[in-house]
Amino acid sequence: MFGLLGKKIGMTHIFTDDGKAVSVTVIEAGPCPVLAVMEKTVQVGFDEIKEKKTNKPKAGYFKKLNIAPRKFIREVTKDTTKEYKVGEEIKADIFKAGDFVDITGISIGKGFQGGMKRWNWRGGPRTHGSTSHRRIGSLGSSTTPGRVWKGHHLPGHMGNIRVTTQNLRVVKVDAGNSLLLIKGSVPGHKNSYLMIRKAKKKKAVQ
Repeated sequence: MFGLLGKKIGMTHIFTDDGKAVSVTVIEAGPCPVLAVMEKTVQVGFDEIKEKKTNKPKAGYFKKLNIAPRKFIREVTKDTTKEYKVGEEIKADIFKAGDFVDITGISIGKGFQGGMKRWNWRGGPRTHGSTSHRRIGSLGSSTTPGRVWKGHHLPGHMGNIRVTTQNLRVVKVDAGNSLLLIKGSVPGHKNSYLMIRKAKKKKAVQ
Protein backbone atom coordinates (compact mmCIF):
# COMPACT_ATOMS: atom_id res chain seq x y z
CA MET A 1 0.00 0.00 0.00
CA PHE A 2 1.44 3.33 -1.03
CA GLY A 3 -0.99 5.70 0.69
CA LEU A 4 -3.17 6.38 3.70
CA LEU A 5 -5.65 9.01 4.87
CA GLY A 6 -5.30 10.94 8.09
CA LYS A 7 -6.00 14.04 10.15
CA LYS A 8 -3.58 16.71 11.34
CA ILE A 9 -3.55 16.80 15.14
CA GLY A 10 -0.95 19.52 15.72
CA MET A 11 2.77 20.11 16.21
CA THR A 12 5.18 19.25 19.00
CA HIS A 13 8.82 18.25 19.36
CA ILE A 14 10.61 15.09 20.41
CA PHE A 15 14.19 14.24 21.27
CA THR A 16 16.29 11.86 19.23
CA ASP A 17 18.61 9.24 20.72
CA ASP A 18 21.53 11.67 20.49
CA GLY A 19 19.62 14.39 22.38
CA LYS A 20 18.60 16.63 19.47
CA ALA A 21 15.14 18.25 19.51
CA VAL A 22 13.13 17.65 16.33
CA SER A 23 9.94 19.57 15.49
CA VAL A 24 7.28 17.15 14.30
CA THR A 25 3.68 17.19 13.10
CA VAL A 26 1.42 14.62 14.73
CA ILE A 27 -0.99 12.96 12.29
CA GLU A 28 -3.79 10.52 13.12
CA ALA A 29 -3.31 8.08 10.24
CA GLY A 30 -6.00 5.48 9.71
CA PRO A 31 -7.32 2.94 10.23
CA CYS A 32 -8.81 3.19 6.73
CA PRO A 33 -11.23 0.49 5.56
CA VAL A 34 -10.99 -0.57 1.91
CA LEU A 35 -14.21 0.45 0.12
CA ALA A 36 -13.40 -0.60 -3.44
CA VAL A 37 -10.52 -2.22 -5.31
CA MET A 38 -9.67 -1.00 -8.80
CA GLU A 39 -6.94 -1.99 -11.23
CA LYS A 40 -4.30 0.44 -9.98
CA THR A 41 -5.93 2.15 -7.00
CA VAL A 42 -7.84 1.37 -3.84
CA GLN A 43 -10.70 3.50 -2.50
CA VAL A 44 -10.37 4.00 1.24
CA GLY A 45 -12.30 5.95 3.87
CA PHE A 46 -11.37 7.75 7.06
CA ASP A 47 -13.09 9.31 10.09
CA GLU A 48 -16.18 7.32 11.03
CA ILE A 49 -19.44 9.26 11.31
CA LYS A 50 -23.02 8.41 12.26
CA GLU A 51 -25.41 7.40 9.50
CA LYS A 52 -27.73 10.35 10.24
CA LYS A 53 -24.79 12.72 9.60
CA THR A 54 -24.50 11.68 5.94
CA ASN A 55 -26.81 11.88 2.92
CA LYS A 56 -28.96 8.99 1.67
CA PRO A 57 -26.85 7.98 -1.36
CA LYS A 58 -23.68 7.78 0.71
CA ALA A 59 -25.47 6.00 3.58
CA GLY A 60 -26.83 3.42 1.12
CA TYR A 61 -23.36 2.91 -0.37
CA PHE A 62 -21.84 2.13 3.03
CA LYS A 63 -24.81 -0.01 4.07
CA LYS A 64 -24.29 -2.17 0.98
CA LEU A 65 -20.63 -2.61 1.95
CA ASN A 66 -21.60 -3.30 5.59
CA ILE A 67 -19.11 -0.66 6.73
CA ALA A 68 -19.80 2.32 9.02
CA PRO A 69 -19.96 5.60 7.01
CA ARG A 70 -16.72 7.55 6.63
CA LYS A 71 -16.46 11.30 6.16
CA PHE A 72 -13.26 11.45 4.07
CA ILE A 73 -13.04 9.18 1.00
CA ARG A 74 -10.18 9.09 -1.52
CA GLU A 75 -8.37 6.76 -3.92
CA VAL A 76 -4.74 5.86 -3.30
CA THR A 77 -2.28 3.84 -5.33
CA LYS A 78 -2.16 0.21 -4.26
CA ASP A 79 0.79 -2.08 -3.75
CA THR A 80 0.75 -4.41 -6.75
CA THR A 81 2.40 -7.18 -4.72
CA LYS A 82 -0.54 -7.43 -2.32
CA GLU A 83 -4.17 -8.50 -2.64
CA TYR A 84 -6.84 -6.28 -1.10
CA LYS A 85 -10.36 -7.13 0.01
CA VAL A 86 -13.28 -4.80 0.66
CA GLY A 87 -13.65 -4.24 4.39
CA GLU A 88 -10.05 -4.86 5.43
CA GLU A 89 -8.36 -2.00 7.29
CA ILE A 90 -5.16 -0.25 6.29
CA LYS A 91 -3.27 1.03 9.32
CA ALA A 92 -0.36 3.32 10.13
CA ASP A 93 2.07 0.40 10.28
CA ILE A 94 2.44 0.49 6.48
CA PHE A 95 5.03 3.19 7.24
CA LYS A 96 8.12 2.94 9.41
CA ALA A 97 10.61 5.39 10.88
CA GLY A 98 12.96 6.64 8.18
CA ASP A 99 10.41 6.51 5.35
CA PHE A 100 9.87 9.60 3.23
CA VAL A 101 6.32 10.65 2.41
CA ASP A 102 4.45 13.18 0.27
CA ILE A 103 1.56 14.79 2.15
CA THR A 104 -1.37 16.49 0.41
CA GLY A 105 -3.87 18.78 2.12
CA ILE A 106 -5.77 22.06 1.84
CA SER A 107 -3.58 24.98 2.89
CA ILE A 108 -4.73 27.47 5.52
CA GLY A 109 -6.87 30.23 3.96
CA LYS A 110 -5.58 33.77 4.49
CA GLY A 111 -8.36 35.74 2.83
CA PHE A 112 -7.78 38.66 0.45
CA GLN A 113 -4.12 39.76 0.55
CA GLY A 114 -2.03 42.39 -1.20
CA GLY A 115 0.68 41.58 -3.68
CA MET A 116 3.59 41.97 -1.25
CA LYS A 117 2.25 39.28 1.06
CA ARG A 118 0.77 37.06 -1.66
CA TRP A 119 3.67 37.15 -4.16
CA ASN A 120 6.60 38.50 -2.07
CA TRP A 121 6.90 41.72 -4.07
CA ARG A 122 9.87 43.90 -3.17
CA GLY A 123 7.73 47.02 -3.00
CA GLY A 124 8.17 50.51 -4.38
CA PRO A 125 10.54 53.32 -3.33
CA ARG A 126 10.19 54.42 0.29
CA THR A 127 11.85 57.85 0.19
CA HIS A 128 11.36 61.36 -1.23
CA GLY A 129 7.64 61.48 -0.68
CA SER A 130 6.80 58.28 -2.56
CA THR A 131 3.26 57.07 -1.93
CA SER A 132 3.58 53.71 -3.68
CA HIS A 133 5.33 51.57 -1.06
CA ARG A 134 2.97 48.60 -1.42
CA ARG A 135 0.90 49.47 -4.47
CA ILE A 136 0.48 47.42 -7.64
CA GLY A 137 2.32 49.79 -9.97
CA SER A 138 2.32 49.50 -13.75
CA LEU A 139 0.46 46.51 -15.17
CA GLY A 140 1.75 46.61 -18.75
CA SER A 141 2.08 48.58 -21.95
CA SER A 142 -0.85 50.45 -23.46
CA THR A 143 0.05 49.48 -27.05
CA THR A 144 1.59 46.02 -27.05
CA PRO A 145 -0.03 43.79 -25.94
CA GLY A 146 -2.66 46.36 -25.03
CA ARG A 147 -3.93 44.25 -22.17
CA VAL A 148 -2.78 42.66 -18.93
CA TRP A 149 -0.89 39.40 -19.46
CA LYS A 150 -2.79 36.32 -18.34
CA GLY A 151 -1.44 35.06 -15.02
CA HIS A 152 -0.07 38.46 -13.94
CA HIS A 153 0.59 38.54 -10.19
CA LEU A 154 -1.99 40.72 -8.46
CA PRO A 155 -3.64 41.02 -5.04
CA GLY A 156 -6.34 38.44 -4.42
CA HIS A 157 -7.44 35.42 -2.42
CA MET A 158 -4.54 33.63 -0.75
CA GLY A 159 -4.40 30.08 0.54
CA ASN A 160 -7.19 27.49 0.82
CA ILE A 161 -5.84 25.47 -2.12
CA ARG A 162 -4.67 21.88 -2.54
CA VAL A 163 -0.97 21.68 -1.70
CA THR A 164 1.50 18.77 -1.63
CA THR A 165 4.64 18.91 0.51
CA GLN A 166 7.19 16.38 -0.68
CA ASN A 167 9.97 14.33 0.94
CA LEU A 168 8.95 14.65 4.59
CA ARG A 169 10.62 12.10 6.88
CA VAL A 170 8.69 9.83 9.21
CA VAL A 171 10.37 10.18 12.61
CA LYS A 172 8.20 7.76 14.59
CA VAL A 173 5.23 5.44 14.06
CA ASP A 174 2.83 4.68 16.93
CA ALA A 175 0.76 1.93 15.33
CA GLY A 176 -1.18 1.23 18.54
CA ASN A 177 -2.61 4.75 18.60
CA SER A 178 -2.61 5.19 14.78
CA LEU A 179 -0.18 8.11 14.95
CA LEU A 180 2.57 9.26 12.61
CA LEU A 181 5.20 11.79 13.69
CA ILE A 182 6.45 13.67 10.63
CA LYS A 183 9.50 15.94 10.71
CA GLY A 184 8.52 19.52 9.82
CA SER A 185 5.19 21.09 8.96
CA VAL A 186 2.45 19.81 6.68
CA PRO A 187 -0.34 21.66 4.80
CA GLY A 188 -3.58 22.59 6.53
CA HIS A 189 -4.93 23.65 9.90
CA LYS A 190 -5.53 21.46 12.92
CA ASN A 191 -8.07 18.69 12.32
CA SER A 192 -7.80 19.07 8.54
CA TYR A 193 -7.72 15.93 6.39
CA LEU A 194 -4.54 14.74 4.69
CA MET A 195 -3.38 12.17 2.16
CA ILE A 196 -0.09 10.52 3.15
CA ARG A 197 1.71 8.70 0.34
CA LYS A 198 5.16 7.19 -0.05
CA ALA A 199 7.52 9.75 -1.58
CA LYS A 200 8.03 9.56 -5.33
CA LYS A 201 11.45 11.21 -5.34
CA LYS A 202 13.19 9.93 -2.22
CA LYS A 203 13.83 6.51 -0.70
CA ALA A 204 13.71 5.54 2.95
CA VAL A 205 16.71 6.00 5.23
CA GLN A 206 18.06 2.65 6.36
